[in-house]
Amino acid sequence: MGRPRLSGGSCQSALGPAHRLPPALAPVQPRDNLCPLSLRDDLCAVAKMALSRLGCGRGGLHGGLLGVGPVTVPASWPRRVLRAPEPVPAWRALRHPACCLSTKTNPKAILAAVVSQFKYANGKYESFLERTFPRFYVLYSTFLKGCRTLFSEAKEIRRIKLNMSLKKIDFHQLPYREMERLRQFRRDLIKAIPIGLLALPPFANYLIFLLMYLFPRQLLIRHFWTPKQQFEFLNIYHGMRREVYPEIIDGLEQVTRFIADQQLRDQMQELCTKVQSGSHPEVAKLLAVRSLFVGHPLGLQRLRVWQVKALSRVLFLTPHLPIFVLRYRLRSHMLELQHLDQAMLKLGVSELSEEEVKMACYVRGLNSTHLSSSECQKWLKQWAKLSCELKDSEVSLLAHSMVLLSTNYLGAKE
Repeated sequence: MGRPRLSGGSCQSALGPAHRLPPALAPVQPRDNLCPLSLRDDLCAVAKMALSRLGCGRGGLHGGLLGVGPVTVPASWPRRVLRAPEPVPAWRALRHPACCLSTKTNPKAILAAVVSQFKYANGKYESFLERTFPRFYVLYSTFLKGCRTLFSEAKEIRRIKLNMSLKKIDFHQLPYREMERLRQFRRDLIKAIPIGLLALPPFANYLIFLLMYLFPRQLLIRHFWTPKQQFEFLNIYHGMRREVYPEIIDGLEQVTRFIADQQLRDQMQELCTKVQSGSHPEVAKLLAVRSLFVGHPLGLQRLRVWQVKALSRVLFLTPHLPIFVLRYRLRSHMLELQHLDQAMLKLGVSELSEEEVKMACYVRGLNSTHLSSSECQKWLKQWAKLSCELKDSEVSLLAHSMVLLSTNYLGAKE
């Protein structure tokens, strides 16, 4: 008994060009290698399902649409259609989502996440130290703060140097704060270089750390001092330079006897007597004897060796050098202070912060640790007025004024 066949042309015309049958479903002639009749119903159901997805509907198999019989399908086709999905490996199912990072992930976001976690852990560690070891935490926090301050200051110094190179300007042409930063950084570097050289041999850094802990004033720079240590060490250093103040004033009184001009001799004698009696001299009295500090007998090149060494100690310069080196260093440091004073007047003393005002007074010979900000500003204005009136050849008077103006200021509250 013959079975109706599905016409290939009619099916394709009914489905349209966009819904052509795949080669596996194309009409074929009955051949001996087709599937047996016992699987006919199953094959028809599978073919019906496939044709329904292609848009042929129910009539594609039983002739409801085209009026033809069921389609004959090769025996291997159901295995392709009914193939089960491949199982997912167990290791891939158990893999953490964080390990499946895309190659397009922003590196900055990853770095920010790592830094955030590090800051969180560091904060927990610092809070633990503060609760458990409070004394050690003070040293630890001071060390970290000093490292950050030193690093930022090194970056700022690099920027200033680059700016000087690009604009081709000298040190004395910089603003006050940049000049002061360069000056202080050089002094800190001179103090830190020997410590760095001693730490170069193997295992020598442990000995250096021990020495730095035992002798912080001699080996550490100001960035690594605690507030208490800074107050204590500044007082110690000022006490060391104050030891030579009476010696310098006595030296001025001795030289006064050899001044030929009677008027200048009397003015100088009056000035020395006033300071020795505990009074604070006026700037006008110092300017009145300025001519004595140019050549003979009180010019920088005419001072005796012990006078030059005493003035070097006032500026925290080592006195254990040849005399010509001491004169050169003394002159260069006083000219540097004079340039700083000129830049400070351009900026305005009132524009300085309290810390800047106190440090400026301390550098110029006054112990500002026991003075208020207003008292320091008043003294600094007197100093700047004197400094800007003097010439480069009169730096000897400026060096002696560090002693004359600071010895009895406000009764020497120290």
